[in-house]
Amino acid sequence: MRADYVIVGAGSAGCALAYRLSEAGASVLVIEHGGTDAGPFIQMPAALSYPMNMEIYDWGFKTLPEPHLGGRRLACPRGKVIGGSSSINGMVYVRGHARDYDHWAGQGAQGWAYADVLPYFKRMEHWHSGGHGGDAAWRGRDGPLHVTRGPRRNPLYHAFVQAGAQAGYQLTDDYNGEKQEGFGPMEQTVWRGRRWSAANAYLRPALKRSNCDLIRALARRVVIEGGRAVGVEVERGGRIEVIRARREVILAASSINSPKLLMLSGIGPAAHLAEHGIDVVADRAGVGQNLQDHLELYIQYASKQPITLYRYWNLFSKALIGAQWLFTKTGLGASNQFESAAFIRSQAGVEYPDIQYHFLPMAVRYDGRAVAEGHGFQAHVGPMRSRSRGAVTLASADPKVAPGILFNYMSRDQDWQDFRTCIRLTREIFAQDAFKPHIKHEIQPGADVQSDDELDSFVRDHVESAFHPCGTCKMGAADDPMAVVDPEGRVIGVAALRVADSSVFPRITNGNLNAPSIMVGEKMADHILGHAPLAAEAVDPWINPDWQISQR
Repeated sequence: MRADYVIVGAGSAGCALAYRLSEAGASVLVIEHGGTDAGPFIQMPAALSYPMNMEIYDWGFKTLPEPHLGGRRLACPRGKVIGGSSSINGMVYVRGHARDYDHWAGQGAQGWAYADVLPYFKRMEHWHSGGHGGDAAWRGRDGPLHVTRGPRRNPLYHAFVQAGAQAGYQLTDDYNGEKQEGFGPMEQTVWRGRRWSAANAYLRPALKRSNCDLIRALARRVVIEGGRAVGVEVERGGRIEVIRARREVILAASSINSPKLLMLSGIGPAAHLAEHGIDVVADRAGVGQNLQDHLELYIQYASKQPITLYRYWNLFSKALIGAQWLFTKTGLGASNQFESAAFIRSQAGVEYPDIQYHFLPMAVRYDGRAVAEGHGFQAHVGPMRSRSRGAVTLASADPKVAPGILFNYMSRDQDWQDFRTCIRLTREIFAQDAFKPHIKHEIQPGADVQSDDELDSFVRDHVESAFHPCGTCKMGAADDPMAVVDPEGRVIGVAALRVADSSVFPRITNGNLNAPSIMVGEKMADHILGHAPLAAEAVDPWINPDWQISQR
């Protein structure tokens, strides 16, 4: 089998690439190890806790024992299914802050400043404000990816935003527009009651074209001849074969599997490859390095009033919600329930938000397995720009063996300070008048957890990944020894091979990573096709005028 372009991974960026490359008339073959995304567990937004905990849809990665978290091994779910992680994620839509991309450009990823990427965010979006305002001039209206807002019918969504205002924070009616900083509605990749994954938005339309095809197989390595990528060795049906690429091979296999595939193909730190008996094609020290993520805590409160989602936490109610969703795609099943959010700054002197909140009108774990004591609600909170860095390494030269994943979470003193700040600022928000009718008591950490040592102990035991791994094939200048790809996604030192997914992020962006990952696929498609990039749009994001002297 052969095609002009062979894409490894039908995830967020890979689906966008398949759509844009095939739209331009090129033949495209997408390799995906996972299977179908059909069925209510993936397509029903409120069922989001299920697919990321199902072996059939998830690679099932775990970190190595994290030394600064008492040796805990944290889950690192990645989608092994059509749509990749966009089919198992929380469906939260966040572009990131303009300054995130300006930082990328400043670090050597020329052409990736916010002015450069904004046109691609617009091209990919079909934004629906739901009559709630927003910054229409900053948003896209006819892209493949539907972006909506939940109905926000539960009064607790509004109490959270009101409490933020009472605590002196800004309000924003569109954190993906001019003003990220503040409290306001949260956006989701849900359309007509269904998860609007990259598979639904991009891959299904692409596969309707005669020049785009999908095969289910395990990618083993990139085949490189004379310094040029010519195909991908795969295993399917128990047989090993090579899928040939006439023009290029593109890895879009995730920030875990893309560096793994590069190393299995002889591209990576030479000494590490030698440990596994792999011949070196290109000695790139940065492959697998620069691994980053967001961590978060759930700050939970018991509710005085029986108005939380807990009233539906029984088999009868779940069956009714499921039935309503199956037949009408409406009701509670049609939202991810993350309908209010906030982005704030941790202290004076921080130019733009470095703390994110998701608010949920229920006290429950993300995996849906542990409900707190009856009626309650919670804020997911965490810092956005930890300086801790980890790595993805080979555990074996066998492609079927999972790589070693060590985020090295909480390895900086500042990480601990940041989380103490997050907890204390969150408690202050929940102490506002807007929550007086609602709060019975604090469930976790618990009112008796106050000192720095007590807070640190709580963080060590309870902090969880927000499932935003990135950075392991860093994009940068060709003379940067830690860069893996240049600003057009080309792997430095190998011809006809690119990486296009969250692994190319030089630094993690604010918020959830699905939107930036899709944007990378959109923009890289133009680079691959040799098209002139979309015209840059010089805009000025809102920056708090008192940021140097005030925290809010």
